[in-house]
Amino acid sequence: MPITTIEPTAALILIDLQKGITGAAATPVPIDTVLKNARDLAAAFREKNLPVVLVNVAGGAPGRTDTSQAVAAAGRSPRMEGWTDLADELDAQPTDHRITKTRWGAFHDTELDEHLKGLGVTQVVLGGIATSIGVESTARAAHEHGYHVVIATDAISDRDPDAHHNSITRIFPRLAETGSTADILALLEADATHAD
Repeated sequence: MPITTIEPTAALILIDLQKGITGAAATPVPIDTVLKNARDLAAAFREKNLPVVLVNVAGGAPGRTDTSQAVAAAGRSPRMEGWTDLADELDAQPTDHRITKTRWGAFHDTELDEHLKGLGVTQVVLGGIATSIGVESTARAAHEHGYHVVIATDAISDRDPDAHHNSITRIFPRLAETGSTADILALLEADATHAD
């Protein structure tokens, strides 16, 4: 289904587009494409005076998992300096709201919901990495918090093509409307024209 509208109370949330994550390979959508589309979306939202939220991750849930045990057994290497720094390509601005999370989703144990509700936001547009982790967790929570959710499908990617495909084809249609960056930018422009 196509995206129906970009509401005048929309916000853009870009998830985990930080140096420690964007330096790794993503296969379904190349990192350079994700960053370019995220930058274009952020510029358009800023131009329309719509909120831009930049999210980075600086930790993880403490529970044991098969993956965490495998990493520990392999002798986890320390994170590179600047691992949590946002990617330069985002062209972060002082007006952007920043959230640092320590879980997969941007709503868990952060002030994101309170911030968005304080601004009267009713719709969120999501981009970021990884599709099946940070983006999907944030989309699920946004949906449960009552926001209309839009996923920019060419501004997200994942290291696992199968997980990316599963999120795009099976999960997101139940939580959100999906479309390309070009679709979203066109609706932003059209909605602004109709508002005049």
